[in-house]
Amino acid sequence: MIVDSHCHFHLLERPESADAALAQAQADGVKYFCNVAIGVEERDRLVAFSERHPSVFTSIGVHPCGNGLDPDAQTLAAMADHEQIIAIGETGLDYGSGEADYTWQRDRFHRHIEAARLAERPIIVHSRLAPADTVAVLQQSRAHEVGGVIHCFVEDHATAEAMLAMGFYLSLSGILTFANAKALRQTVTALPLDRLLVETDCPYLAPVPHRGQENRPGWVTEVIETIAALKGLDAAQVAEQTAENFFRCFPRAQALR
Repeated sequence: MIVDSHCHFHLLERPESADAALAQAQADGVKYFCNVAIGVEERDRLVAFSERHPSVFTSIGVHPCGNGLDPDAQTLAAMADHEQIIAIGETGLDYGSGEADYTWQRDRFHRHIEAARLAERPIIVHSRLAPADTVAVLQQSRAHEVGGVIHCFVEDHATAEAMLAMGFYLSLSGILTFANAKALRQTVTALPLDRLLVETDCPYLAPVPHRGQENRPGWVTEVIETIAALKGLDAAQVAEQTAENFFRCFPRAQALR
């Protein structure tokens, strides 16, 4: 079994591409998907897609860089009240704009963790160029009580250990296949397979050999094969273990299998 733990069907270039991309991924052996929200305005659209395609789970949350509605924790938790919504997020920190005051992002991150606690759902964490502050917010908000996944993990081993110690899973994307990702591949070699997930972040971060194209959920197999090669394992073993990890990370998805 293969699970794409983080994709965005609704962000594909053409709206009609979502159904086609899903059908192709299923033909390629991907059985389950998590279609992740980046804004709460998307809720009805994402829920409707999941209702049409029960193998596609979804989430509710505001991306760290999002500039739309930014509800309080109670409102966000209430918006999670649907069986296909299995997580809060994606949330976290993104320092990609360079030197700036990111206090507002950290405040939003804390609110999402509180919403996850109220909604009894894990969180999907986005962390870009902010490893130390991401770990700090998770620790300050007692995020180990809600659990979840660090999506598109690219950090060093020490950061990985800090996140694993809080019970988080680490999700690997097509970045793992990039030529300039040697340090990440070295880190992944030492990470425990039973704490890893795989993702595409479709339509972004297309893996080798599809670089430069709009990413597709079916291409998560490239990430699985890269992990297998790094660890000297069979790709099927990696696929099954990361799928099992996904359902452990997201208990509500387990109940819908």
